[in-house]
Order: sequence, then structure tokens, then C-alpha cells
Amino acid sequence: MGAMGRTTYPAGVDRRDALDRLADEIAACRACPRLVAWREQVAADKRAAYRHEDYWGRGVPGFGDPDARLLVLGLAPGAHGANRTGRPFTGDRSGEWLYRALWRAGFANQATSVSRDDGLELTDAWVTSPVKCVPPANRPTAAERAACRPFLDRELTLLERIRVVVALGGFAWAAACDQFGLRPRPRFAHGAEARVEGDPVLLGCYHVSQQNTFTGRLTEAMLDAVFARARELVETG
Repeated sequence: MGAMGRTTYPAGVDRRDALDRLADEIAACRACPRLVAWREQVAADKRAAYRHEDYWGRGVPGFGDPDARLLVLGLAPGAHGANRTGRPFTGDRSGEWLYRALWRAGFANQATSVSRDDGLELTDAWVTSPVKCVPPANRPTAAERAACRPFLDRELTLLERIRVVVALGGFAWAAACDQFGLRPRPRFAHGAEARVEGDPVLLGCYHVSQQNTFTGRLTEAMLDAVFARARELVETG
């Protein structure tokens, strides 16, 4: 077995309530001074296009179906996306790509994700990240990654039906390999697959960042192929 299951909950625990409580803890966390200062600075300074909006400016919990069999793992909240809206991959171009793909693969009820109250619902999918606060230059330190690790441990323990993990980028791939005890760590590549017996299948996917989508390194067809494979693995176990 990998790292799943290190956090335990009493038999019969209401997982939805437990995930809600975890979300509250993540939002309130102030364990990393650098990240707290940065998320709040971004929320105060704002981008001109969003100057009339109230930024979330806190830790960003995962989002989706508590009975999900698919986990989508990113890096950390976007400065003017999730750090503004309070939901992963919501309100920025990365989210536009991700949720369109999830919608086409049948995991989302709509193709858009603009705010926490936009009606988006996921079926059989959960979206989260190893680091819950936006880091400067998208580069969390090792200590910040370690501080967030217990949140992901608990999240994955509560998401007890997960069969497939799509890791968006090398950072998420490394975090998932550590989470599930994949040693030696398999090399990240778009479309790569790895697993430890008894743990979910890990799929590699280039991150849906503008750096990848604007340059054509990641195309919608490539993204769809990953989620088509995820769908196949979810259904076949």
C-alpha cells in the first residue's frame, strides 16, 4: 500500500460533513507566513479587471463529488483564479481548459467555471491540489509543501472511492508518487501511467497553464485523450 489510509476516521463517519470541516480548516489555515502574506497581498492589490470583486484570499479547499472515482491534482491555487474565487481552477484560463475537458468526458454538468455559485457540479470527480494557498511565482518551498501534506492525506482518506489520479504537471506527479509510495519515482510524461498495487492508477498530463496551452504544448485533443483514458480506467477498475 502507498500513503493512503494513514489518517483514519471512525466507522460510519459522514464523509461529506468531514470534507466540509476539512474545507473550513484549509480556508482558515495560517501555518505558512510567506503564503499567507502573499495570498492576502494579491487579494488586496487585485488585478484591474477584478478591482470591484472581493477576493477569497484564503486557503482553497478541494471541490467535487465526495463519491468521486477520479481525482484531478494540480499544483496550487492561481493568483487571480482560485485565490480570487475560492474554488480550484475557477475564474482563469487554466480552469477554462480543465472544466471544458471534464465536461466533454462526462465528469461535469457544464463547461464553464467562473465563480463558486455558477452552478457547476462534478460527478465522479474531485479537483484539488497538494498546496492549498497561492505561492509566489507558483513555487512553494519544501517546508510549505510539507505543511500542506496532512490536508491532502485527510482528503484522500475521505475520498475512499478514488481509482484514478490525473496529475497536472510534474509537481502534482511528484506529490502523487510520494502520496502513494511509488519508488523509485517513475518519470513524468504526458500520458504516462503508474500505480502501486491496491492504490489508484496515476496518469500524467501536462498542466493546463497558459504556458502550455498558448504554445501548443498541450492541445485540447491531448487533454481529452487523458480524460478518455481516465474514464476508461474509472469504469474498468
